[in-house]
Amino acid sequence: MIVLPEDLAKIKLKSTKVIEIQGFIDAGEVHPSLYESPYFAGPDGPVAAKTYSLLGQALKASGKVGIGKVVLRDREEVVSIAPLGGGLILYKLRYPNEVRKMDSVPQIEHKEVNKDELKLSISLVESMTSTLKDIDLTDHYRDALRETIEAKIAGKEVVTVPEEEKPVVDIMTALKQSIEQTKAKKKPMEKAKGEKKEAAEAAPAKQKKQKVA
Repeated sequence: MIVLPEDLAKIKLKSTKVIEIQGFIDAGEVHPSLYESPYFAGPDGPVAAKTYSLLGQALKASGKVGIGKVVLRDREEVVSIAPLGGGLILYKLRYPNEVRKMDSVPQIEHKEVNKDELKLSISLVESMTSTLKDIDLTDHYRDALRETIEAKIAGKEVVTVPEEEKPVVDIMTALKQSIEQTKAKKKPMEKAKGEKKEAAEAAPAKQKKQKVA
């Protein structure tokens, strides 16, 4: 028996705004690999606003998340319901049997770590510690795509730049280079702060001298 695309198209579940909560679990039970897509959820009218707010506060206080089902785009999806700010957020979840285990990844095996390499690795992590808002998360592909479309519209030829092959270096050399590059980027900032401080300390002395004269 052959199942055709037309047969699959006939399997449509009625979309509904109702989320059927199956139960509540500790937030830590949901493995990061199960998360797929986030959706903001709001109350269905003024009557539901109090219940919505109450559920959000209860989840926040208990450290639990709700697990339920909802029909999205003709398909029943498993979702988690979690508090976020003053509202609720839904995360569409993958079914556990859809996600492979880490053990299935090839070439993963326990390796003895060299202490010097580990020390350098920790130094690199500490030297590059930042915050999410300070990290450049620009979508360069989108920018490149926009430039390509604009060039096409203008009748220009789109040129492809060949990728450069980077030389292969050992882990210790790579770590040392990364740490040196990170330190080099931070030095100008530290120097500027030092000069500003010296100027600020020198200013009162200069003013004092003028006042005595």
